[in-house]
Amino acid sequence: MTDPVARAAALLKEHRASIDRLDAILVFTLAERFKHTQAVGRLKADHDLPPSDPAREAAQIARLERLATEADLDPEFARKFLNFVISEVIRHHEQFQK
Repeated sequence: MTDPVARAAALLKEHRASIDRLDAILVFTLAERFKHTQAVGRLKADHDLPPSDPAREAAQIARLERLATEADLDPEFARKFLNFVISEVIRHHEQFQK
């Protein structure tokens, strides 16, 4: 018979290893995303375009909320997360405008 505490500890270790892998994927994915948004920021600055595009941002938020619902993730969390990312992108774009 398997010790339930040992089994729980083993499962906990497996879940934490998965979480660690997913955290790494998130970090590398965000880094890749910011490389592209930096390029967008440079293009906007070079062509005197505003650092923010409210229509695109609203469309992206709506899209992410739909994806979150499909993925069984709280759409409110997805919206907050994307709003945070967008605010960082705009902050970077504004630095190119100077």
